[in-house]
Amino acid sequence: MTQDPRTDVTQLLGRVKNGETEAEEELLPLVYGELYRIAQAQMRDQPAQHTLGATALVHEAYLRMVGGAGASEGWESRRHFLRVAAKAMRSTLVDHARKKRSAKRGGDWKPTPLDELCAQYEDRSVDLVALGEALERLAVEDEQLARIVDLRFFCGLENSRIAEVLGCSSRTVERGWSTARSWLSLALGDDTDDVAGHDFRDD
Repeated sequence: MTQDPRTDVTQLLGRVKNGETEAEEELLPLVYGELYRIAQAQMRDQPAQHTLGATALVHEAYLRMVGGAGASEGWESRRHFLRVAAKAMRSTLVDHARKKRSAKRGGDWKPTPLDELCAQYEDRSVDLVALGEALERLAVEDEQLARIVDLRFFCGLENSRIAEVLGCSSRTVERGWSTARSWLSLALGDDTDDVAGHDFRDD
C-alpha cells in the first residue's frame, strides 16, 4: 500500500530537524505538492488552464518559508508547516497587491502571473492590503483567530481540518471563525461580508 504523502511530510520534517541533509531533497517535492494543492484551491473558480498564478504563488510562498522565520528547521510538525504555509500565502498575496497598487500609481505596472489570483479577490470586492493589515492587528490581539482566517481564507481548509491543524475542536474553530468575522466587520467596514463570508465551504 502506498504511504500517505502527508505522513511522509511529517516524517521528513522530523529528519530535516535532526540534521539529515538528504531528507531536505526528499521533502522538497512533497512540500511543493502540498503548497500547489493549496494554491489550486485559491484558483478553483478559474479555468483549468490558468496555472501560472498557482505556480507563482507556490514559488514565492516557498521562498518565504525557507528563507525566513518559518524555515524548514523550524517546522516542528506537518500541522506547524500548514500554519506557516497559510501565513506565507497570505503575505505573498498581500505584498503583491500592495506592490501592484503602488506600481499603478507610478505608471510602470506590468502584469505578472500572481495577478490572476489577486484579480479573483478584487472581483469579490476583497481589498487584500486592508485585509492583510487587519489580520496583523488581529494576530496581536488573538493569534489563533488570525490563524483560523489564514487557514480558511488563504488555504481553503474546512473547519474540521483547521481543528486538526490547530489542535482544537471543530466547535472552537466555528466560534473562532464567527468571532473573527465580527472583528473584521468592525476593522474593515460594511464590505466585510465579501471578505469573510464569500465562497467558503462549510463542514
